[in-house]
Amino acid sequence: MGARIPAWSSGRLERLLGLDHPIVQGPFGGGLSSVALAAAVSEAGGLGSYGGHILSPGELTGLVAELKAATTRPFAVNLWVPHPGEEKLRAEPADVDRLRPYFEELGLPAPEPGRQAGQDFDEQVDALLAAGPPVLSFVMGVPPARVLAEARRRGIATIGTATTVDEAIALEQAGLDAVVASGSDAGGHRGAFLRPVGESLVGTFSLVPQVADAVSVPVIAAGGIADGRGVAAAVTLGAHGVQIGTGFLATEESGASALHKAALHTPDARVTVLTRLFSGRLARAIPNRFVREMAASEAEVPPYPVQNALMLGLRREAARRGLADLVNLWAGQAAPLTAAAGARDYVGRLLAETGEIMGDRR
Repeated sequence: MGARIPAWSSGRLERLLGLDHPIVQGPFGGGLSSVALAAAVSEAGGLGSYGGHILSPGELTGLVAELKAATTRPFAVNLWVPHPGEEKLRAEPADVDRLRPYFEELGLPAPEPGRQAGQDFDEQVDALLAAGPPVLSFVMGVPPARVLAEARRRGIATIGTATTVDEAIALEQAGLDAVVASGSDAGGHRGAFLRPVGESLVGTFSLVPQVADAVSVPVIAAGGIADGRGVAAAVTLGAHGVQIGTGFLATEESGASALHKAALHTPDARVTVLTRLFSGRLARAIPNRFVREMAASEAEVPPYPVQNALMLGLRREAARRGLADLVNLWAGQAAPLTAAAGARDYVGRLLAETGEIMGDRR
């Protein structure tokens, strides 16, 4: 502690979570998170985060221990709330055949049809509740009431993610302590859960003031924010803090590959698309050869987690070989505003730029 809450901040998010600054690092799944990044952001006075949705209960227990050893400051672990019935989905032969040419290109065996098992959410969340991270954050839905009650009993703060005003209201009514208003500008997966994603694509700076008017809990703006201008705009529109994903993905400590980080700083990052091709769930990425060649199959690929499991080996091997044309280059619409830097330096730059724009309101 010890750092003064910024003069331009209401202080509500900082007091709720024990932060110095209202800056939250977006949680990345799929191996893009790192303990080093989360710890660096937390040590800088913000809220470091780790996306844990692909981790087993045992791995989550170990993760929390690692994070507690790396920082004494608050941090968050994020989980995906499962959609009803997704655990029963199976890969059909046609789903495998659609991808077979790419596996052959890399000399890999194609996956087998059948059920593509993911993690059990109840087991994951029980492991996390027992491990006791300071903050639990959720995307893709409203966590069960018993989870929120147990988190409250254990003194664990909870954050939910909304892509529409109605979702924000549902999260507040369920008892979440804060709400991320995630605009369609954001990179990675869209978390719509009340209406189809196509009916839930609200831009960040349209969404934030509406959510701020609709709920009484602290609102965290996310999507298209990568520098102090974005932070100042979000706060001016009623947000109590910001969550930044792509900007932290570009930092030295993130788990993104060198080719992914490099792509964020090329002219290609000026264009991003929403695609289901990599995971079966709509996500924003920089388009590459795989996205363009498979564009006609967008509506045919199976839902998450089936497509995600089918693609996992292909993505990992392509990343290992440095083949940017075959990997998921998640990126938000503000990617061209990012720069290579250490996470602590990035937090410092965000605060300095925002302070210069907002001035001292005390």
